[in-house]
Amino acid sequence: MVLWIFLGFGVFIAGMLVTLFVAAFFRDPPRVVPLTKGLIVAPGDGRIVDITTVEPPDELGLEPGERVRIAIFLSVFDVHIQRAPIAGRIARYIYTPGRYTNAVNPNAGRENERKAMIIETADGTEIAVVQIAGWIARRIVTFLGEGEPLGIGERYGLIRFGSRVELYLPSGVAAQVGVGQYVSGGETVLADVDSGLAAREMITI
Repeated sequence: MVLWIFLGFGVFIAGMLVTLFVAAFFRDPPRVVPLTKGLIVAPGDGRIVDITTVEPPDELGLEPGERVRIAIFLSVFDVHIQRAPIAGRIARYIYTPGRYTNAVNPNAGRENERKAMIIETADGTEIAVVQIAGWIARRIVTFLGEGEPLGIGERYGLIRFGSRVELYLPSGVAAQVGVGQYVSGGETVLADVDSGLAAREMITI
């Protein structure tokens, strides 16, 4: 009898822990979004793991030419709601099936399952933000359809349980953040389209 009581208590505690974890994972705290024209904010919470100048993959349908790509890793403890990095219109979505390797892997953006959203701004500039599944994350969700408008910082999707988000800045725009920096979706400014600033230099101390 005592054994069954202990087993039942253990199951209850385990259930409570799982419930609390799921509730924490799906939390959606309010954010203070900067509205200054030309700013590009983080599309998700997490740590920047890579900033590289690359030729965007053909699947995105962007104009040829190198762009800065910022990669953000979202651990299971981060908020997993994704927010629009800039205001505009959803020009198109591109879904690409793939693997489920660790999202920290630099090759995850080319190998893993992913869904790209192409945002067209008022002046016709296109920006790509890509939701990438990880080895735990197996479900990419988007809330809005093609052709719909969205404001900067507006919620547009989520990736369930650990993932990666990559942002391709407009051609000629430099990053104002550094690798290793923690960013908050909808709040942290990643770049400024109108400033003409060079890439910001960062050090770890």
